[in-house]
Order: sequence, then structure tokens, then C-alpha cells
Amino acid sequence: MSDRTIVEAATLEGPRANLSRFFKNRTLVTGIVLALFVLIPSFLGGAIYGRDPYLLHLGQQLLPPSGEFPLGTDSLGRDVLALVFDGGRATLVVALPAALVAFFVGLLYGLAAAIGPAWLDRILMRTLDTFLALPSLVVLIFFASLVTLTNTTLVMLIGFISWPGLARLVRNEAISQRGRDFVMAAEQLGGGRWYVARVHLVRVMAPILAVNGTFLIGDSIFALSALSFLGLGVQPPQASWGSLLDSALDIIALDPWWLILAPGVMIFAALLAASLIGQGLNKQTGDRA
Repeated sequence: MSDRTIVEAATLEGPRANLSRFFKNRTLVTGIVLALFVLIPSFLGGAIYGRDPYLLHLGQQLLPPSGEFPLGTDSLGRDVLALVFDGGRATLVVALPAALVAFFVGLLYGLAAAIGPAWLDRILMRTLDTFLALPSLVVLIFFASLVTLTNTTLVMLIGFISWPGLARLVRNEAISQRGRDFVMAAEQLGGGRWYVARVHLVRVMAPILAVNGTFLIGDSIFALSALSFLGLGVQPPQASWGSLLDSALDIIALDPWWLILAPGVMIFAALLAASLIGQGLNKQTGDRA
């Protein structure tokens, strides 16, 4: 076999091995499939289905699923399937940016504690312990009751409540990596603390950050759904999965099972998808290591 053939075979082996490892990771594949099950209907379902989710069909209130209304109608005569599509979009356009805010706040806070002076680390960690001691959902409900509820304020509220767990993880991991040879070499060559953190520490922590970033998405979806269920999330007339559950439980005596099932399944699927993707990424990076 020629040297060129050996090089070509080695070049192809890397992508093939990675692809094979990906498909063998059933947890990750299942999580991605579930994520597509949530994302595609939420962002494209309304355009494909083509019905106005807020159109009132008079005389057709609380109809169970049928050919005309695949998921039935609600107490106002609105198409539940169209509402679930629109509610999914309303939920995700808040939850996804909120997870991103929490990710960057937690990352920067943890790095500041890890690479800063000892006195700053002590102050930041004691402050973090205070945040972690408070029940996050109760704090979220408290602040949500004080502000004007818009998508922007909800993103900020959820984002600034969800970061402490990631901050502690980043701080501990950065400290454990700080004594490695490549970090010390970068510092001796004149690299500043933030340069070393940005170029070296974040890079080596990338697998851990990716795993925990997906968990933050699930936390944000759950937090927003809980707020909306309590009337403190996405505001009417805009629907969300949490508000759809709330409106269904208001008339639970009428047994509107289809009003509970549809948003409940979507919330569960979104949370499960985030959890499975996180576990799958953890397994993927562990196998590679």
C-alpha cells in the first residue's frame, strides 16, 4: 500500500469513526430527534398548518379531537393544534435566549472567581452560596410580580436566576485546570489572566460547557412554563405551553383531556430532549477521551 493510500485512508477514518460513534450514542440521537420534534412544529408548524390560532370558531367550543380540529378546540373555540404551535414558538423565543444569558453570566462569574485574586474568589463564592441557598423558582416568581412582563424582561429574569450552578462548576473546573503545564506556559510567555482563560481554559472546558448549556435550556423552558402557568410568564393574548395548561385546569371539571395532553407532551418532550442531549454529549466526550 502506498504512502498516499495510507494517508487518504487515515483521513477518511476520522469522520467515519466520529459518525459511527455518534449513531451508537442512542441517548444523543434520541435527544436530537426529540429536539426536532419540538423545534420544527414550534417554528414551522404554524406556517405549514396555516390556521389562525386566535380565530374564534363560534358554536364549536370544547370539541374533542376530530378531522376538522386534530387536537380539538378550547373553551373559546380556538384551534388547539394551532395554539400549541404558536405557544411553542412563544415559549422557545424566551427560553432559548434566557438559557444563553444564564450561560454567559455563569461562565464569566465562574472565570472571574477562578482567575481573580483570593479575596475576590472568597467574596464571589460567598455571594454564590447565598444565591444557591434561595429557592430559585420562588425568587423568580417574586421578581416577576414586580416588573412589567415582556419577552425581554422574562429573558433577563430567567437568565439572571439560572446561572449559579454553572458558575460554581466553571470556577471549580477552571481552578483544577489552572495548574496544568500548558496554562503555566502561556502565563510565563506573557499571556494575561483573561487571555489565558479565554484561549486555553474555556477551550479545555468546552465539553463540560456544552453539556451544561443544554441542561440550562431545559431549566429555562421549565421556569418559563411554571411562570406562565401562574400567569406571570408570556402574557395574553399570546399563548404559551404553560398558559395553555393553566386555561385547561380552570375547566378541569369538564374533563378537557386534549387541552392538557398537547401542551403537557410538548413541555415534557422539550425537557427530556435537553436532558438526553446533555447526557449524550457527556457520554460522547467521555468515550472520545
